[in-house]
Amino acid sequence: MDLQQLKYVVEVASASSFTRAAERCFVTQSALSHQIAALERELGQRLFVRSSRSVRTTEAGDAFLIHAKMAVMAADDAREAAAAASGRVVGRLRLGVIPTASAVSVPRVISRFREAHPDARVELSVGNSDTLADAVRRGDLDVALLGLREEAVPRGVSSRELGRERLVVAMPPTHRLSGRTRVRLADLTDEVFADFPAGTSGRAQGDAAFAASGISRDVAFEADSSEMLLGLVSEGLAVALLAPGVIAASATDAIAVDLADGPVRVQYVAWDDRAPRSVATAFLRVLDSVTGFGGDETGPEESSGPVSSER
Repeated sequence: MDLQQLKYVVEVASASSFTRAAERCFVTQSALSHQIAALERELGQRLFVRSSRSVRTTEAGDAFLIHAKMAVMAADDAREAAAAASGRVVGRLRLGVIPTASAVSVPRVISRFREAHPDARVELSVGNSDTLADAVRRGDLDVALLGLREEAVPRGVSSRELGRERLVVAMPPTHRLSGRTRVRLADLTDEVFADFPAGTSGRAQGDAAFAASGISRDVAFEADSSEMLLGLVSEGLAVALLAPGVIAASATDAIAVDLADGPVRVQYVAWDDRAPRSVATAFLRVLDSVTGFGGDETGPEESSGPVSSER
């Protein structure tokens, strides 16, 4: 048993795929499979159940994975500590980002980070705010960029605000309200909406705004992608509440109309400061330099429950 085999096990479990795990580890799938098979023979236990559609851990694999993760993390920490003694930042930054992040240019920040720390690597994950915040709390992500409704704050993690913006109405250019410079929620009473799936963090902001105004709405289309939502809008099938930057960056012809009483989305950077890795601390410094940070920083709250947030 060696450390590389443990890394392969961790990656396969994370990706639920030998193919994706091999890509992440920059090895061929056959080489990765051979090493895990050798480890299983040594242990006398199967760690994974393989099928044509998925890969999942066995009971023995679940038990083994707990300690494999600890060993891999300890090795990474040791490597980073040795590098830090000479002033270098090494290792893998695990960064989570919501797909509608607009407070900063994520590619620009990553580019600046890589320029400052060429020996570090960035692993980027995209998801909704609830999922990303949970991953930071579990230690599966180092840093996450979140979008939350105005009344919510990230819980169980440290965070600081990056920016805030009021959502606007995305509508087709032929819509009856497209000539207006501003509308109100009441003007949208008879509209058909496209939104994120019910029960997701992305859906909560619009639902809360309409509920607070005592106005019901018809959400006929649900999609997990803002580009899909805007595609539905562009075809004249619905309107949607989205951040203005998301609409501006879209390849569709959907237009944005200001919403006077629309909900406000606050974007945060979140991290776990109980034992931050050097790559996370270095990334936050780069982010500060890009954003000119001067706002408030909040520490982790006691609650470890999910945040109510915007996708």
